[in-house]
Amino acid sequence: MKLAIGTVQFGLDYGISNAGGRTSQQEAQHILDRAKASGIDTLDTAAAYGDSEQVLGRIGVAGWKVVSKVPPLPNDQVNGKAWVLDHVRRSLDSLRIVRLDGLLLHSAADLLKAHGKDIAAGLQEAKAQGLVGKVGYSIYSPQSLVELIAVMPPDLVQAPFNVLDQRLARSGWLGRLVDAGTEVHVRSVFMQGLLLMAPEKRPPAFDKWREHWQRWDAAVAGRSEQALALCLGFVKAQPGISRVIVGVENQEHLQQLLAIWEKTAPFDASALACDDPQLVEPSNWKLK
Repeated sequence: MKLAIGTVQFGLDYGISNAGGRTSQQEAQHILDRAKASGIDTLDTAAAYGDSEQVLGRIGVAGWKVVSKVPPLPNDQVNGKAWVLDHVRRSLDSLRIVRLDGLLLHSAADLLKAHGKDIAAGLQEAKAQGLVGKVGYSIYSPQSLVELIAVMPPDLVQAPFNVLDQRLARSGWLGRLVDAGTEVHVRSVFMQGLLLMAPEKRPPAFDKWREHWQRWDAAVAGRSEQALALCLGFVKAQPGISRVIVGVENQEHLQQLLAIWEKTAPFDASALACDDPQLVEPSNWKLK
């Protein structure tokens, strides 16, 4: 099963379209039980996701493939290697497990700073000690990969990918990573829920990209299930992607995603591709 569960909602209120707030621990337990029964085997979390790791630890995640992330280095005075090793051990303690399947840098840009080689050494040491299986980084744009790989070739890369943000594939980087033996996980499949919002509920800040939205709205035809199906159909059909990370707010949401995932058909989204980072990178959104 390519689907993986993103757990940011277990520790934080997250997502532009999230009206329900943070998921309760009880609901998170039900989500994980249902996900495991459906063949999903991977969880994505991070130290920066509030107390998501602690929630997962209390639920129990033995038997899952867990990928977590090292927080950004706070300043240049911190020992990069010690920072990584300290945080991987903290994550393992919080999760109540002895090994992570994957450990990523939450801020890949840290690898390009003064202590980048020390950070890379910390990741490799965590791997050598058997604390993690694969090491790598979470990126926002494939343009950064040339410099990042020069410092540390990754075992695992996580990147945004959706019907609007197709940069990973269109740049050729998805194919190059796969050819190099790198595992690729994608996130932001729904752009924090923006792609699932009805046109009238979409914030006016996005009107600048009206042509893209007109094509998307025409394809969706006002049906929320159609929006889900097209988003999932696009990523499901993309060769080379190992895991598609989806955030889930409740059991019903997961059940809907699973049902659509099973029957969805490939979707050609080439006409929707947008390379403007002001739209495709949520950190650049100016909603007020």
